[in-house]
Amino acid sequence: MTSGAKEAAHTLFSPLVVAGRDQLARKEMQLLANDVECSLLVVDLNNIRWLTGFTGSAGTLIVRPDDMVLVVDGRYGDQAREQLKNSQASCTVIEGRSALALKDALASATKSLKHIFYDANELTVGQLEAMKDQLSTELRKIAPVIPKLRRCKTEPEIERMQLAALATDKALAEVVPMLSQGLTERDIRDELDYRMRRHGAEFTSYDTIVASGPNAARPHHRPVGRRIEIGDSVVIDVGGLVDGYHSDMTRTFLIGDVDPILSEMHEVVSQSQLLGLARVKAGVLAQDVDKACRDFIAAAGYATEFTHSTGHGVGLQIHEMPWVRSGFAEPLEVGEVVTVEPGVYREGLGGVRIEDLVVVTQTGCRILTSSKKDRQCLQLQPTT
Repeated sequence: MTSGAKEAAHTLFSPLVVAGRDQLARKEMQLLANDVECSLLVVDLNNIRWLTGFTGSAGTLIVRPDDMVLVVDGRYGDQAREQLKNSQASCTVIEGRSALALKDALASATKSLKHIFYDANELTVGQLEAMKDQLSTELRKIAPVIPKLRRCKTEPEIERMQLAALATDKALAEVVPMLSQGLTERDIRDELDYRMRRHGAEFTSYDTIVASGPNAARPHHRPVGRRIEIGDSVVIDVGGLVDGYHSDMTRTFLIGDVDPILSEMHEVVSQSQLLGLARVKAGVLAQDVDKACRDFIAAAGYATEFTHSTGHGVGLQIHEMPWVRSGFAEPLEVGEVVTVEPGVYREGLGGVRIEDLVVVTQTGCRILTSSKKDRQCLQLQPTT
């Protein structure tokens, strides 16, 4: 085990307090449904984790009017009981060691309920039909409840995301000099993934993107065996995972002398991103952050080459509410963690994207990703 991994293994996180989150869910349901006795069926594992602290790969949670019941199979009984005890969630664990036992447990947990709400985004059509067959309780659709509550992060949650971002920053700092050594996209990807874990990330937040030359014109390009060359722009989109929480960051590097258009694209995206960061503040509509970036890029003549939204929320999922895009007319709130990541992509030439992960504050934002992004830092000269 490396020194970085040893350090990560002994990291003491601030405790995640989940007690009382079920009460928040009930209040939200009452507002949405005007229903006093609210119950909720939860099958999304991220939502179950947020409510209870349970991290297993299978389980069904029933949020009842006065308590919660978590139904798990025989693999997770002990784990669930231990994690719920540690999280102090008001929840009973029922362990079913067969398909019939699991079905009976769900039926028993819901039989006293007049009806139970579900979020249609959590269930496939097949899952919904199966639930209707298993339960005698009426199922009613409701707007997303838990994803909305998950938007604003607590300081312990932000702490984990900060540590994930720090692992990414350290890994990228070590890998940047390798960009001028004739390595392939996959080589760089592999080095980043290894070094992130060495510096404390438990895993990658998503499939690391390393896109060079013409490949950089594809926003979510998968690394291939292409060698990085003089004249390339290299888009690196990388994030780490710490105790279930994600980080997200993109930097674009210019290798040696590049096409003047690439230089201009980098300057335009850089200025656009700074404008977006300056716009982030509690009370500002998420779509207005997108507009600040998009209008600047359009004025520079690259409107059609900004092909995605400006950002998204990050937390237990790499993409979650709020959405920093046109049409999302909801105000940002203190404690939300979002990305600001404008990009410009020209087919056959390359692309530029610059992204930071930030915490929304009352007066602006706090940036969690600290890797350098100024042009002087990114203009690398290949070794001979």
